[in-house]
Amino acid sequence: MIPALELGLMNIFLVILFAYLIGSIPFGIIISKIMGLGNLRNIGSGNIGATNVLRTGNKLAAILTLIFDLLKGAIAVIITYYIFNDTTAQIAALSSFLGHCFPIWLKFKGGKGVATFIGISLALYWPAGILICLTWVLIAFLSRTSSLSALISSLSSILWVWVLGAPSAVFIMTVLTILIWYRHIENIKRIIKNTEPKINN
Repeated sequence: MIPALELGLMNIFLVILFAYLIGSIPFGIIISKIMGLGNLRNIGSGNIGATNVLRTGNKLAAILTLIFDLLKGAIAVIITYYIFNDTTAQIAALSSFLGHCFPIWLKFKGGKGVATFIGISLALYWPAGILICLTWVLIAFLSRTSSLSALISSLSSILWVWVLGAPSAVFIMTVLTILIWYRHIENIKRIIKNTEPKINN
């Protein structure tokens, strides 16, 4: 791997561009269109993520969207890590996440980044990534609220990477958690008012 100090600004720029473009692929919209489910922007919340794809009633489309949104975060991190180093992989992690949330193809109006965040977590440090997934599942089972699961599991990521011995990932997890909470501001308001839609409703 190339040491961080020898990367150079051009290589860092290419990593950012590469990860951003991968992250910006709107799989939810692409899969919904291919499967004849209509314009995802006109369905449910209009979000491009798996939760909104599920509102079309097509579980397969939702699962495929979840997998591909997860993979694009993981792939950006893994490729960058093996070519360069851990620090650069974290730059790729942030870039792919921003690509999903603010894709240039959709006038910077993308998803909330939860699946991409999980993919990033698994790629950066898989033991913590697994616990983040389990946290999401547990909160979803108890609350039947997807957004609450995203909020708590993202927050738990900071604890998991620290406890499991990956303190170098604490900063990037903190940044991504802040972004996820920012993207969920309206959901948080509805959770407080107890008007947030439940899973399967």
